[in-house]
Amino acid sequence: MKIIDTHCDVLLKLWESKGEMRFADAPKLDANKMRLEQGEVAAQLFAIWVDPAIKQEHKFDTALGQIDLFYREVLDKNPQMKQLRNWDDFDKLGDGEIGAMLTLEGVDAIGNDLTKLKILYELGVRSVGLTWNNANLAADGAGEPRGAGLSLFGKDIVRFNNEHRILTDVSHLSEKAFWDVMEIADYPFASHSNSRTLCDHPRNLYDDQARAMFEKGGLIHVVYCPPFVTEDGNAGIADVIRHIDHFCSLGGLKQVGLGSDFDGISTYVKGLENAAKYQNLINELLKHFTEDDVKGFAYQNFLDHRPAGGRR
Repeated sequence: MKIIDTHCDVLLKLWESKGEMRFADAPKLDANKMRLEQGEVAAQLFAIWVDPAIKQEHKFDTALGQIDLFYREVLDKNPQMKQLRNWDDFDKLGDGEIGAMLTLEGVDAIGNDLTKLKILYELGVRSVGLTWNNANLAADGAGEPRGAGLSLFGKDIVRFNNEHRILTDVSHLSEKAFWDVMEIADYPFASHSNSRTLCDHPRNLYDDQARAMFEKGGLIHVVYCPPFVTEDGNAGIADVIRHIDHFCSLGGLKQVGLGSDFDGISTYVKGLENAAKYQNLINELLKHFTEDDVKGFAYQNFLDHRPAGGRR
C-alpha cells in the first residue's frame, strides 16, 4: 500500500554531513531513496529545520543550503524523485516515481522579513510551521515555558499561508499559539503529533485540540518518536496504532495520516526503524481497520484534505 509521509529531517542530516552522505542509499539516512522505495512511500515531505543556536544572520543561508541539497542531492541525482510544487502534482506521479515536497519547520530563518518567506514559497515550500520548540518572533513553541500565542507577525504569516494555499503546521506550537492559529488558519495541519491523552508530552495534542482540528477540516499525522508514543519511551507498532485509534474516536477517521519524523529521531518504534519498514505498520493496521480506512491513513486522507481538491 502506498504511503504519504508528511515529515522527515533528511535535509538536515544531508546538510550536517557536508557532502559525505548520498540520499540514494546512505545507511545513516532513515528515509533514503532506497528505503522509501522498499517501504512503498509514494510521497515524502522534506522539512527545512534551522538550529536556534545558529546566529540569526546565518539562519536564512542555512535554510537555503538545505533547499540547495534538496534540488542537487535529492532531485537531480535521482530521476525517480519528482518535486511536488502544486497540490495536484500528487495526482500526476507515475509508477516508480516518488513525490518530494519542501516544508518549513519553524520560521526562525526568516527573522521578521515576510519577503524571505515569499522566497521560500517560490522555491517550493508548501507547509509552514511557525515554531520549533523554542520561541521566535512569530510565536512560542511547545518548549517555551512562557506559553504565549502568536505575535502580530505570526498572524501575518498565517494569512500569507492562507493566501498562497500553504498548510499551517501546528505540531510544535504552544497551546495558546495553537488556538490563535485555529482562529485564522484556512489550512491547519499537524505534520507529526500524537495524542496527549495517551502520552502526556508537550509536543502532543489534547483531545480538544484534536477535535478542533477535525472540525475545521485539518489533518493530524501521527509521529514515530518513541517519547511521543509512550511515556516510558519504549514503543512498538501497537502503541502507534493506539494513537491512530484514539484520534479516530474523536472524529478523525478521515483526517488521520502518517508523519514519521525519520532522521529527526534517535530512538525508534520497534518494527518501524526506518522507511523500509513502513509496510509492517500497514499490515498491523489491516488487522484493526478496514482496507479503505487504512488506505485513508496511508495516503487518501491527505489527498482528500490538501488545500486544492478534495472536500475543500
